[in-house]
Amino acid sequence: MNTCVALLRGINLGNRNKVGMAELAGLFVALGHSAVRTHLRSGNVVFATASTDQARLAGDIEAALADELGLAVRVLLRDAAELRALVAANPFVARGADPAALHVTFLAEPPDPARWSERPVPDTRPDEFAVRGRDVYLCCPAGYGRTTLNNAFWERRSGVPATTRNWRTVTALLAMAGD
Repeated sequence: MNTCVALLRGINLGNRNKVGMAELAGLFVALGHSAVRTHLRSGNVVFATASTDQARLAGDIEAALADELGLAVRVLLRDAAELRALVAANPFVARGADPAALHVTFLAEPPDPARWSERPVPDTRPDEFAVRGRDVYLCCPAGYGRTTLNNAFWERRSGVPATTRNWRTVTALLAMAGD
């Protein structure tokens, strides 16, 4: 079995895309997954699956969310090994940054280098970022709510769906995934 983390984009934000965590976990069980656990109310699900095809798995979960719960949301997946590597490679942790200032924006796929290079990066100081494959590490000393490096920025810049989690959530998900 493969342990995966599903990161649902835009769940339980204000009055939009409301779903209870028990209902969400039940949907994953109904899809045939096991050891299903949710974390917080922001659409984080850790589960065991026989599938190794992340694109198909995400599509199946998105279809079930639409059919069963009436939710049109994107699902981004990382398996436990990817999440472990992501946590180990955070350049801001390595240099001793305050964990409360750290976030990760998860991209649905790696950004197109041509699209990436044609757009200049604005001055975002004191905020910093580092892009590694499908993940963007963020260090926002004044808080994520004040940064221009928000989820919408990364979706516009990369042209792919994205969702952001704070560092505490990322490390909690890794712990739940069995590391």
